[in-house]
Amino acid sequence: MSLWTPDGEHEVSRDRDDASAQSAPQPGPADGIPGAPSFDDLSPEELAQAEAMAAELNEARARLAETPSSMVVANHAMGLYELAAIHLSNDPPNLDESKVAIDAMGAIVDALPGRLGEHEETLKAARSQIQLAFVELSNATE
Repeated sequence: MSLWTPDGEHEVSRDRDDASAQSAPQPGPADGIPGAPSFDDLSPEELAQAEAMAAELNEARARLAETPSSMVVANHAMGLYELAAIHLSNDPPNLDESKVAIDAMGAIVDALPGRLGEHEETLKAARSQIQLAFVELSNATE
């Protein structure tokens, strides 16, 4: 298993009991930069924390790999809906910024017809709703 840091990728032990028996991670490319941290600079506690963080990241990656992509994409699209709603709820509404989020959401929905599974109709309805709110607020500000 590896851990990404600004220094680059570093191998991290998968077995916490065997961590002390294995060699420490190799220094990264930033080691030649004065003041840049490396794994050699970490205390045993900090190294253990880095290993724990790497293990948590691996677990999250595994859960994400088990989740249907359509669900993840739908979640991101609804995040764009929320972003648009935030910009529309400002006083005054930020129409330019909300339009970017609405158009991005629409791009996802339009580019994936029939591939968003059970979430497709919900996304289409949400897009229509936020587009209607945009039009109403645009007309009200004119």
